[in-house]
Amino acid sequence: MSSWVQKGLITLAALYNAGSHMNNRTRIVNDPADLVPLLQVFKSDSHKRVFSSLLNGWKTENELEEILQEDTYNSLEMLKKIGLIESKWRMPEPGHTPQIEYHTCYSKLRADFQCSISDMSDLIRIAITDDEGLRNVADAMECEVKNGNCSVQNLSRTLNQSPTFLRGIAKRSQHLVVKGHRFELSKR
Repeated sequence: MSSWVQKGLITLAALYNAGSHMNNRTRIVNDPADLVPLLQVFKSDSHKRVFSSLLNGWKTENELEEILQEDTYNSLEMLKKIGLIESKWRMPEPGHTPQIEYHTCYSKLRADFQCSISDMSDLIRIAITDDEGLRNVADAMECEVKNGNCSVQNLSRTLNQSPTFLRGIAKRSQHLVVKGHRFELSKR
């Protein structure tokens, strides 16, 4: 640790603010299932264009729509959901209403995990396909969680699927949330 940090001359807030202005922060992925929402978002050209536009600075939804000539609401919602963009209120000109502006949180990704090739192939399939079988597994998971079977390991045994596979399904689902070694129903 640097002596500057030890002396308190550099605070976490200062480090955070410096990173957000330079947009040089790195998203660290420790769980292979966290790749599922990232792959899902970036398989869409529209989401990718919105993300790329936000790399260059803060923009409102209206400014993005002017630049890209397309509706950006769904892209912004997806990018917010997986934590790739941040937002703040833009102070308006006198007499105008404030608007929310967006910016990317990360410009780099670091994957720091190990998993089997079988688990990785399952996660890629979960992220890029719209297989009805995956929908059935997600529905079965939701039903089990509603009935109190929330443990990743218990669900893995009950549904005869690997824990990594089930975590990937939950990351894709609108109704399930992964909380440590448990699944919960989304509050949305």
